[in-house]
Amino acid sequence: MGERELIGPPLERAFFDRPSYEVAPDLLGRVIVHGPVAVRLTEVEAYGKPGEDPASHTYRGRTERNSVMFGEPGHLYVYFTYGMHFCANLVCMPEGVGSAVLMRAGEVVDGFAVARSRRTGAAASADAKRVVPDRDLARGPARLAVTLGLARLHNGFDCCSDGPIRVFEGSPADPGVIRAGPRTGVSAGAETPWRFWIDGDPTVSPYRAHVRRTRR
Repeated sequence: MGERELIGPPLERAFFDRPSYEVAPDLLGRVIVHGPVAVRLTEVEAYGKPGEDPASHTYRGRTERNSVMFGEPGHLYVYFTYGMHFCANLVCMPEGVGSAVLMRAGEVVDGFAVARSRRTGAAASADAKRVVPDRDLARGPARLAVTLGLARLHNGFDCCSDGPIRVFEGSPADPGVIRAGPRTGVSAGAETPWRFWIDGDPTVSPYRAHVRRTRR
């Protein structure tokens, strides 16, 4: 079982049935498992309710794309971005609200061989020959999704049921090492300090402010 004896019991639905900005820092140090791969979360971002958080996918209300965010807490919301990456979120608050936490980065604690094969397979041909350092396996939301093998078919998956994707207690981060700051790469609501990370952890992704793209 490797490191898995250290991850503790799975988190219950009540854990996620809270505002995303409360769930987010509490997710740091928890372990998400999909099949053979386990990742300890080290960086997350909270996204709020419709009409209140302009950076949230639910800001303008319910759509076919974001409908999972309005479902039960504890489900996965997986979306495709920039035409090339999947990102994975954990739905928060009661059904019908529309809020979630983006899993931005983590440390692989089990299933290294599978995690590395997934990252190598997803790499561009120029990078395929290089060995991905352990710290970079899940360093960033797209990398984390690839490492865990999460894609469009996992959108709506219930992480609080008896299935292959669960979030476990792990070792919650000491509040003294949790930092908060602006969210990464969002154009609206960027100043909201709902990005949370474990200070000094090498798997935390670098902060990048949003840069407006202009057409040539």
